[in-house]
Amino acid sequence: MAAEVESELKSEFVTVTKAAENHFRSLLQKEETEGMNLRIFVANPLTAHAEVSITFCPAGEEAEDDFAIPFLDFTIFIEKASEGALTDGIIDFKEDGLSGQLSIKAPYLKGRLLDNNSSLREKIQHVIDTEINPSLAGHGGKVSLVDLLEEKIVILQFGGGCHGCGMANITLKHGIEKTLKEKFPEIVEIRDITDHTTGKDPYC
Repeated sequence: MAAEVESELKSEFVTVTKAAENHFRSLLQKEETEGMNLRIFVANPLTAHAEVSITFCPAGEEAEDDFAIPFLDFTIFIEKASEGALTDGIIDFKEDGLSGQLSIKAPYLKGRLLDNNSSLREKIQHVIDTEINPSLAGHGGKVSLVDLLEEKIVILQFGGGCHGCGMANITLKHGIEKTLKEKFPEIVEIRDITDHTTGKDPYC
């Protein structure tokens, strides 16, 4: 998943600079627990209250669907639900004399900025990121915008705790569909293409 690019290591959506790597390695070397790694997650992602947290992560305590950024002697795990908020992010460490400061720049941490030129698809994605998915995250669920057809038909797919959940249709009809159609009356239909028979860890 991750490939080394000269002085930095870049995953599919976030970059860790060499300075940040060395800083993390220095911190981990002070830990007595063998095989200690790091885990990054965002609290309240894609909202005005979004905050990035970096914690120690003993071997084996990462989540199965975490993204892994492997280094020579440790791994940084990133929570799957935080992917959107950390997209195009850069994790760096700025030296300042005898000390330094960790810097995390994530342009979409608090959601994507919209303007009058934003497309309907971008506006729908923004509502999904900032309103719908934060509410679904309470039971490990999420929904993804797969497509917006020319006929103004929205194609969605459930994931996480919503994948295979018997209440997903109610969530779609009374929650997601209601929210999106109230904000965007031009939407004709909302379709769920999820195969709920294959859900591995449904919430309900």
